[in-house]
Amino acid sequence: MSDAVMVLEDGRVFRGAAYGAEGETLGEAVFCTAMTGYQETLTDPSYHRQIVVATAPQIGNTGWNDEDDESGRIWVAGYAVRDPARRASNWRATTTLPEELRRQNVVGISGIDTRALVRHLRTRGSMKAGIFSGSAAAASVDDLLARVTGQPTMLGADLAEEVSTDGLYTIEPTGEHRFTVVAVDLGIKTNTPRMFAERGIRVHVVPSNVTLDRIKELKPDGVFLSNGPGDPATQDGAVDLTKAVLGEGIPLFGICFGNQILGRALGLKTYKMKFGHRGINVPVVDHATGQISITAQNHGFALEGAAGQRFDTPFGAAEVSHTCANDGTVEGVRLVDGRAFSVQYHPEAAAGPHDAAYLFDRFAGLMEGA
Repeated sequence: MSDAVMVLEDGRVFRGAAYGAEGETLGEAVFCTAMTGYQETLTDPSYHRQIVVATAPQIGNTGWNDEDDESGRIWVAGYAVRDPARRASNWRATTTLPEELRRQNVVGISGIDTRALVRHLRTRGSMKAGIFSGSAAAASVDDLLARVTGQPTMLGADLAEEVSTDGLYTIEPTGEHRFTVVAVDLGIKTNTPRMFAERGIRVHVVPSNVTLDRIKELKPDGVFLSNGPGDPATQDGAVDLTKAVLGEGIPLFGICFGNQILGRALGLKTYKMKFGHRGINVPVVDHATGQISITAQNHGFALEGAAGQRFDTPFGAAEVSHTCANDGTVEGVRLVDGRAFSVQYHPEAAAGPHDAAYLFDRFAGLMEGA
């Protein structure tokens, strides 16, 4: 096992061992507090161009299987872990995590003090980083730091099109067909269409650059805006599409990146968070009911706003419907008449708790009422 080094843009250096593929990778260093679900995390398109630091100390103990991928590939730019499992032990495992990382050429580092690294990122904020192993780690720290700082920032990154599907595909409903939804793929996870299908909903997944005319050709009962990577301030096309869908009166539901797109369409602005929310235990308050849900989240940008804030839009009155119980971050918006709503977290919960699965039923009820 060769040496590896992780270099942050502020000059902080962590030395460890190569994990997965050897070589060089660059990205934004972020941390994920989930204790389980590393396979779902690594294959989540929302992590495109990010180096993920796992706060759970041991990673890889359940190996890698053919069932839990949330997309067709690993999307993280790199992976940093403390204590890699010496063997995989799970009846569904088809290979080990490091073997899969090598197969997909994902560069990682192990054996570093991830506690110190996470505390540093919480204090200084998510930042540019690089992992270098094998011959790439032989360069001077100054040289490696220059490569790290020379990469583009996540602020202003337009990434949704890079992870979106190239063409339409359809997920058929389980059992009797009730509704048809067009899902705009900004970085959709596999479990989302599955959750719709379980409720009798046919899902047409379409590219991020889909037009309103193409959506209308599919005769949907509703439109869904998915999660995805990058800066929502770059998504003028998706925002204009959302405005057009709202203007047609088609019921609309969005999650994560889709929440930011709907918020922008309603007139709110977005900002880059210091270190974001990434984990499966984030408490969110629904201000209509007072109910708190424990949620799965993965976002480094958020909407501006405050709990219960009401504001006027070209589509009627809107409000901030949900906020994070930890820090007050906006976690949901909706039109007061109910025909469009979104949340910042992941109700499809892969991995994560199922507290928010009812939102798929709420959307089905909205389409039924329409």
